[in-house]
Amino acid sequence: MNEPDDYSPQDAAPLHHRLTIPADCAGLRLDQALARLFPSHSRSRLQGWLKSGRVSLDGDQPDAKFKVWGGESLEVDAAPSPEAVAEAPEDIPLAVVHEDEEILVIDKPVGLVVHPGSGNWSGTLLNALLHHAPQLAAVPRAGIVHRLDKDTSGLLVVAKTLESQTGLVRQLQARTVRRHYLALVHRAVAGPGIVDAPIGRHPTQRTRMAVVQSGRAAVTRYRPRERFARATLVECQLETGRTHQIRVHMAHIGHPLVGDATYGLRRSGSSVLDAFARQALHAFRLGLLHPASGAEMTWESPLPEDFEALLASLREESAS
Repeated sequence: MNEPDDYSPQDAAPLHHRLTIPADCAGLRLDQALARLFPSHSRSRLQGWLKSGRVSLDGDQPDAKFKVWGGESLEVDAAPSPEAVAEAPEDIPLAVVHEDEEILVIDKPVGLVVHPGSGNWSGTLLNALLHHAPQLAAVPRAGIVHRLDKDTSGLLVVAKTLESQTGLVRQLQARTVRRHYLALVHRAVAGPGIVDAPIGRHPTQRTRMAVVQSGRAAVTRYRPRERFARATLVECQLETGRTHQIRVHMAHIGHPLVGDATYGLRRSGSSVLDAFARQALHAFRLGLLHPASGAEMTWESPLPEDFEALLASLREESAS
């Protein structure tokens, strides 16, 4: 999501494909041939098959750049990963903002982990989705195409079909999904502005992300919405979705998020700010093109109670 980390699902539907490379693929790279032969799957998913050894050509496992000439025997193992097999539905309440046959929009509460992982193999949004819509068991990662940190609240879209998932992933890659966040950051922000700085794993602290030249392109736009004595409420718009992007970018320009234990300040000089127990970040607006109809759709989510109470305290403090 991590917040917000866009990803293309790496597991495919439970199918095993055996076919012969057709003559009209002659001269293409293997990854290009796969894209032509499996048009309903995203390029990232096909790359995942290649990297995980699920694709064999005449019994070998060549890399993505290997050229095919037609007539080769192709096998693709698209069975779910062991983790996916182990994932189970759980009756966890969901705040559903929108639902139709193709997509589901959730207002994620603080404290809910999006996807199972180390230390969080149950009680996640994925487990809740599988209970809410059992057909999502046939969609990679239960249709999740982007995520939010455990302690970040707000809007998240889920695909209910494989075709919609591929369409949403392509929208994310094309940067046409509109994701707006409200963040309370330390100090006075003189924006509006833009942070265009690549993000990757921290070179020495592997549990953190950082602005590094070897990282992936990352762009965040921001503008002040409300100013307080020691903090500013800013609206952030993502053009990309890297792990911890807003948290890393705002800290990079000297305005770490209030309550951020990883990238924030230990002490700010304000007892009100220092008492906030999580990063003050909320995904309040989400806009996209419906993957089936093409209609423009937008949703908004109100601030959660703890975030609203924090702002109210700051307003009282400023007034006095």
